[in-house]
Amino acid sequence: MLELQVLYEDNHLLVIDKPAGLASQGGSDDDHLVARVAAYLKARYAKPGNVYVGLVHRLDRGTSGAIVVARTSKAAERLASAFRDRGPDKTYLALVQIAGSPPPDLGRLEHHVIAKDDHGTRVVPAGTSGAKHAALTFEGRARAATACLVEVHLETGRKHQIRVQLAAAGWPLLGDRRSA
Repeated sequence: MLELQVLYEDNHLLVIDKPAGLASQGGSDDDHLVARVAAYLKARYAKPGNVYVGLVHRLDRGTSGAIVVARTSKAAERLASAFRDRGPDKTYLALVQIAGSPPPDLGRLEHHVIAKDDHGTRVVPAGTSGAKHAALTFEGRARAATACLVEVHLETGRKHQIRVQLAAAGWPLLGDRRSA
């Protein structure tokens, strides 16, 4: 298990720099962010037994970035409420491929998406049963011949929203095998 890069820590929460390739929470893999945070807290504070780790939001396995983890159940409850109410301002940076027209300097995308376990998340026509509205804004930050760095702000929080909406607009994430 590799060490964590702690960006901020107090008695209530940790902010961790999650590397790409690491799952936020367990599944079939024993090495995930929650396990690393638990090991870190046990070692740092010489805690016997289990420690509380409250994951209040996630980043996809392939995504790197800052992630907030609660150290107490009270903090988890308050943080979860803040995230539900869209309290924290989250900024995402995405490197997208340009096959045709590049993204404009500023833009907004609106789609309807559906998340199916067996088929992944995808854009579907409005009115599709189970589909949810998805909206985001973006701003071009840097451009090259075949790629563009865009800053993304979510208006809604749908599963795999950024990758699905950018791919539907013709700008799949660079290196994303699912959108390719």
